[in-house]
Amino acid sequence: MAGPEKVVVDASVAFKWFVEEQDSGVARRVAEDYGGGCIDIASVELLPFEVLNALRYAPDTGLVDLKTAALALDKLGLDLRPLRGDLSERCVENALRYGITVYDSAYLSLGELEDMPVYTADVKLIKKVGGGILKHISDYEHS
Repeated sequence: MAGPEKVVVDASVAFKWFVEEQDSGVARRVAEDYGGGCIDIASVELLPFEVLNALRYAPDTGLVDLKTAALALDKLGLDLRPLRGDLSERCVENALRYGITVYDSAYLSLGELEDMPVYTADVKLIKKVGGGILKHISDYEHS
């Protein structure tokens, strides 16, 4: 029996779990589906750092908000992968191949290595990579 669908989310999606902006509703649905056991979420160890840093500079976000977000990310218990071995190699290859940051490449490379769709809110990244397993968060559907 197959388990829940496995997906990768990047920091641009996880950031939307904490702020209200375009596509925040669908991003939160991803988190709810994860919490309900409908999907599994994998990501890279970098995700909490990127999300908290983005929140640090978001308007109207203070110390309490940052602490709450840090605790929430921890409590989610996401499958966060270290940048080692095949993932490390693929990450630098993709960064150079597509002309993208190593950060963005880490999420993409995890999805490639484990054949999982990668959800992002970064339209420029999708254009650079050309789609494939990289999906815009607005395209998320779970049945």
